[in-house]
Amino acid sequence: MQQTSPPSIAIVGGGPAGLLAAQHLAEAGYQVRVYEAQATVGRKFLVAGHGGFNLTNSEDETRFAARYAIHASAFSHYLRHFSPNDLRAWAAALGIETFVGTSGRVFPTAEYKPAQLLRAWLERLQQLGVKLHTRHRWLGFTADKGLRIRQETTGQELTVRPAATLLALGGASWAKTGSDGHWTTILEQQNIACAPFQPSNCGAEVAWSAYFREKVGRQPLKNIALSCGTHTVRGELMLTDYGLEGTPVYALTPQLRAALATGHPAHLHLNLKPDMAPAQLTAKLSQRRSGSSWASFLKETLRLGPPVPTLLREAGMLNFPSEAAEAAQLLTQLPIPVAGLRPLDEAISTAGGVTWAEVNGQLMLQKLPGVFVAGEMLDWEAPTGGYLLQGCFSTGAWAARGIREWLSAIG
Repeated sequence: MQQTSPPSIAIVGGGPAGLLAAQHLAEAGYQVRVYEAQATVGRKFLVAGHGGFNLTNSEDETRFAARYAIHASAFSHYLRHFSPNDLRAWAAALGIETFVGTSGRVFPTAEYKPAQLLRAWLERLQQLGVKLHTRHRWLGFTADKGLRIRQETTGQELTVRPAATLLALGGASWAKTGSDGHWTTILEQQNIACAPFQPSNCGAEVAWSAYFREKVGRQPLKNIALSCGTHTVRGELMLTDYGLEGTPVYALTPQLRAALATGHPAHLHLNLKPDMAPAQLTAKLSQRRSGSSWASFLKETLRLGPPVPTLLREAGMLNFPSEAAEAAQLLTQLPIPVAGLRPLDEAISTAGGVTWAEVNGQLMLQKLPGVFVAGEMLDWEAPTGGYLLQGCFSTGAWAARGIREWLSAIG
């Protein structure tokens, strides 16, 4: 009896979503080919590991899903299919042990670097028979919905007609890694709606004075709380020459974008003593003796040394309030006007991409049966802390599941 070959599946994009989908599909017995325009796969994956290789988070399922805001319901399904614990088990199967940090974030243990994990992963994919085609750029679709691929080193164009396709081309930040968002033009030619890309998890621009930039430069403010409207985030803030950066700022970029979009001034409110009750703070401030400088008093009594006095001066407080209650309010609700967000390419991630109305529950494009989408190509965002990478892994795993179900249904 003649044996039929398993269906061939094309994956366009060699990032976390695409590579995990490739692994799951190869483990299910399919022939898998990955097409990546860059010279190597996993480039953004490696860049993301430079600041601490945060794979996922140990948060409970409900709180984890809520990090995806309006898409929490959909992501609850993806996370159950490929959970943070599944991600840790996947890493362990590659020989990479992980641990939970004090913040709840999950990292590989100190002896493992991002490149080691990627290398072990690629070896596993090779063992499974996954074919990686680097320097192969996707140009779009043929008239009969085949994939047009250009071999970048030779300029030769070829056509691929897989049984199913997964697009996992990333968002539009860090273009040097290949994540440039140019694929939106191809999909829009197929009448697939894509929301404009916007920066997410990025710094906020503040029009500091020349005096402030020279005096402060780049300095941290530790153990603070930052608010935008009704949203408040704790953490460490970094004052920079262009404005603000750090986890609290990144987490508030959706609210800042919305505020800036109204055309009115956007403000962040800084709480320099979030662990101190208002009454306690007021009592402390009441201890200041007449004639003593506020700068010395804040440093000695509240441990608010430089650059806090300069920051207060920048906020227009050349004369610090003499009333303790008013001073306490200022230290817990210091207004910082935000002029804008940092450029798209500097952002850690992006909002925008393929709108959710364009995909079905399996993450297949409604207008292109057999073509699936995963990772940052979809219009979702999440804060840093392991949620971004987990979201890419989980949507990649879910799309692989959708491909299997679709191929099974069509026979």
